[in-house]
Amino acid sequence: MRVRAKKLFGGDIEGEALVSRDPINFYLADPETGVYLEKNHSLGGKSLSGKVLIIPSGKGSSVVQLDGLYQLARHNNAPRAVIANVADAVLVSACVVVGVTLVHKPEKDLTRILRDGDWVIIKGDDIILGERNAVLDH
Repeated sequence: MRVRAKKLFGGDIEGEALVSRDPINFYLADPETGVYLEKNHSLGGKSLSGKVLIIPSGKGSSVVQLDGLYQLARHNNAPRAVIANVADAVLVSACVVVGVTLVHKPEKDLTRILRDGDWVIIKGDDIILGERNAVLDH
């Protein structure tokens, strides 16, 4: 399945989905493990490291979002990419500064379609779902 969206920053990537129905604050992840620590959150206890993070939006101030994502990246535990239903200026600036691919406004709510472990490819403004081992060069 192909879903159109708007890539705001970064290159074409592919990876395993980690899906949250709750907004995320990167400061609430352990930078040394990548594990999200917020209690009663859909990502609680799960590692963000190397995943394609599917979220409704970010939450928190620019300082905590940027520092949280920066610390994850510094320890090689940042997500490979973020796909957000809505990416506010705080989330955009954090991803740009840290170098994490960011896509927003998918034409379908991927937090309702995808599950953890589904394979996701971001190619331009296309999000391709469920085609593990697809070639990005096409």
